[in-house]
Amino acid sequence: MHKGIVAKYAANGRPGNALRTLLHIPDLADNLMSFQAYQMNGSTLAPRHREILILRTSWLLNNENLWSEHVSLARTVGLAAAEIRRVAEGADAKGWSPFESTLLRLADQLFRNAFVNDALYKALTAEYDLHHTMDAIMTVNNFTTLGLLYNALGIQPDAWNPDRIPQDVPYRVVVPTREPPLAVARVDPVAGTGLAVSRTFDRHPALAAARRGSNYVNRQSKLDARFRELMILRTGWNCRSEYEWAQHVGTVGRAREMGMPVENITRGPDAPGWSATERALLTAADELYRDSSVSTSTWASLAARLGEVDAVNAIISAANYRQVSMALNAFGVQLDPGDERFPAIGSRQ
Repeated sequence: MHKGIVAKYAANGRPGNALRTLLHIPDLADNLMSFQAYQMNGSTLAPRHREILILRTSWLLNNENLWSEHVSLARTVGLAAAEIRRVAEGADAKGWSPFESTLLRLADQLFRNAFVNDALYKALTAEYDLHHTMDAIMTVNNFTTLGLLYNALGIQPDAWNPDRIPQDVPYRVVVPTREPPLAVARVDPVAGTGLAVSRTFDRHPALAAARRGSNYVNRQSKLDARFRELMILRTGWNCRSEYEWAQHVGTVGRAREMGMPVENITRGPDAPGWSATERALLTAADELYRDSSVSTSTWASLAARLGEVDAVNAIISAANYRQVSMALNAFGVQLDPGDERFPAIGSRQ
């Protein structure tokens, strides 16, 4: 199985550190790499725009592995050395076209707010049609998932990619205050039955097909369902994604049916009643959201209590649903009839 995955995803049969690490869980490697392959080869985005988005997301996450790989790729699609450095400097640096500044701001807002405000969405859709818009948003979202996982696992840059994030550029991310959640969908779901999220992605069939092929968390991960839902619900709460929350409290995750103290999830790891394992999981979800990684002590606690494979499964549960929450918020996916709204308690990180 390992050889088949390497043959599919490794250039010249030479797997990098990320793929070699993920191969400890082959199904995870195959699923993550399949969606990444769509974004690199099947997306509607122009290669220059794609690499600007990926580089900015890598910089926001401070992920050297993705940055070094995509600096190399950015050069092949025409980005000059000064432009690559300017990605780290951000949207206000002199030299960007107005639309390229829009793309950089898109990455910043999705990363910081898990949302795209109306003015930026209008600027994005002034040049992009629906498929380009969805691909741009999902490129940021998916590379956020990869960066969070790579950071948490300590995956190092490949030796053949010597470029590193410029250390003399101050880390500064300024975005507008997040606007209230959307009351009307920006991307209307296709008509029919089924969850609104699935019907929303079906507006872009190629993206929807690629996304369905990468759902490792719910289909193949062996993490205990209660632990998985803890990570997903805390991430949905932190991202202020009410649709995500509603589906995993009820229809999809069935947290209430499992007897989970749902309201305590909003209070986080310091709420009374959690087991030591549950507290470690919630702490990891908060650290991923706040710090784009997990601390050494939190990883050690997860690995000791769950084993290394399920510790990875816990991390990818939160990282993947960060991506999903960002998409739900940006596309304005609306609650289904009867869905449970956020409780009016707790505090968001």
